[in-house]
Amino acid sequence: MADPLLIDLSDGIATLTLNRPEALNALTGALRHQLVDTLASLDAREDVRVIVLTGTGRAFCAGLDVKELTASGRNVSENVDADIGAAITALKTPIIAAINGLAVTGGFEITLACDIVIAAESAWFCDSHAKIGLMAGWGLSQRLARTIGPSRAKDISLTARKVPASEARELGFVTRIVPDADLPAAARALAAEIAQWPRATTRQIKRQIDGGFGMTLTEGLAFERRESVAFNAGVTIGADKSGG
Repeated sequence: MADPLLIDLSDGIATLTLNRPEALNALTGALRHQLVDTLASLDAREDVRVIVLTGTGRAFCAGLDVKELTASGRNVSENVDADIGAAITALKTPIIAAINGLAVTGGFEITLACDIVIAAESAWFCDSHAKIGLMAGWGLSQRLARTIGPSRAKDISLTARKVPASEARELGFVTRIVPDADLPAAARALAAEIAQWPRATTRQIKRQIDGGFGMTLTEGLAFERRESVAFNAGVTIGADKSGG
């Protein structure tokens, strides 16, 4: 049986590939826990500077494995005990979502939790919670509204409509679109742009942006100042910046 999560690590870039193409990379309980544990493990490694998350086949991720949930005979809350959105948010390492195909429900939630999103031209997104009668639990309702505004978020979530990559970029939750065949190389090139810089610096920049995002401007500026003074006290201009 093929490994449902492929891991490649080279040049400071860890690429995680959801590998259940026959099930549109739907997340079984075992895969959810494997993904959460792997992310935490990579985040702790000194040789990992960037993480790329992608999928095989025509899907990035179709969300929870509905067949597994149905067969369990238990309600959804009793089944879902691994919060992937929280696991991604907890990362100190920058993470890029490379959306190779459909990103539906849980797959959409994972997308929104990542730091940067690059998508293939044929990729599309859908919040199907309304259609299947469930509530988002990995942050979709909060992150989407904060990214594109509550009215546009309701337009997407209440209708459960497909959002093509082109619209997603216009709305702001996709930053780059590339031809389908170019996605792996483009995602790696983007990761390499980040991986070239000191690990401690890129982690701190991510921390500053994320940490101040929920604050007022006044609070955020004070937060930035505190973080800057503490971090910069350990930096000497002209010192070797290749490590870290």
